[in-house]
Amino acid sequence: MPCEGNDDTLEKKVEVSILCQIYGKLLTEKQFEFIDDYYNNDLSLSEIAENNNITRQAVRDVIKKGENKLFEYEEKLLIMKKMLKQEKQIQQIIEELNKITNTSSDKKIEKILDNVRKELICLN
Repeated sequence: MPCEGNDDTLEKKVEVSILCQIYGKLLTEKQFEFIDDYYNNDLSLSEIAENNNITRQAVRDVIKKGENKLFEYEEKLLIMKKMLKQEKQIQQIIEELNKITNTSSDKKIEKILDNVRKELICLN
């Protein structure tokens, strides 16, 4: 997966960005900085190289090593996978609560469900 060009899909960019938020502190300072600049601040490899007085290839190498570490951490710890699954489950619960609220005529139940929904939204 090259760092520049058409091979970087939006999906991969989002994935690396999320992984960096989760595992970024486990990377070297340079790996985190370059990945953050490339994926979150939308700087090109050339811009990062110029800002750090190194070659574009050196930037690419640091980013690739950092990416590999992020994917390795996720493969072992599965934090992002669990987080995304949990978000999906919360969304499904909220949808079910909305259905119940929409069909209920009991104001007490509606209030309780509304409070539960608000708490779930805060988790999401």
